[in-house]
Amino acid sequence: MKILLASNNKHKLIEFKALLEPEGIEVVGLSDMPESITVEETGNTFLENSILKARAAFTAFGLPSVADDSGLEVVALDNKPGIFSSRFAGVDATDEKNIQKLLEEMKNISIGKRQAQFVCDAVFVTGLDDETSFAEGITEGEITFEPKGDKGFGYDPVFFYPPLQKTFGEIPMDEKNKISHRFKATQAIKYKIVKFCKSGHDTQ
Repeated sequence: MKILLASNNKHKLIEFKALLEPEGIEVVGLSDMPESITVEETGNTFLENSILKARAAFTAFGLPSVADDSGLEVVALDNKPGIFSSRFAGVDATDEKNIQKLLEEMKNISIGKRQAQFVCDAVFVTGLDDETSFAEGITEGEITFEPKGDKGFGYDPVFFYPPLQKTFGEIPMDEKNKISHRFKATQAIKYKIVKFCKSGHDTQ
């Protein structure tokens, strides 16, 4: 069975494949589709944005679609960058520029006051008139004073995860997939995705 991940992010596609393909579910991304679509993320929350993306993908291609919207919330910055995480330093900002801006804004924030959390809201849409399945995953940590590690993407190199005493940038993907906010959100709706895909629906 096949579902569509409503994203062009190759890192997210790899993560979703790792989570769902062991269940016999083929996951394809927007880059695999015959034409491109653009979705304006006009929502005010992670959940609103993920619903917009999943419904747009389903409308365009007719495949059951899963989407997520995720980001970093820093307590000392009033939960910024939040829904603007991927464009914190500007619309076309790179991961490096976003990290640089974050560290600059936090340069006077001391150890013990650098708490943060990754948040992910995931949704699964099987039809525009059907009930949308959704779930939220949260992973708590702290922001470091400098990047460490070359794994992952986004803010991973500056997100310190206390239980492992490493940043997400230092944790191998298979290990990160067991603790990440996206893993938690996807696991929470995974049984509905699996149930749908194994119930005889033709998602080809």
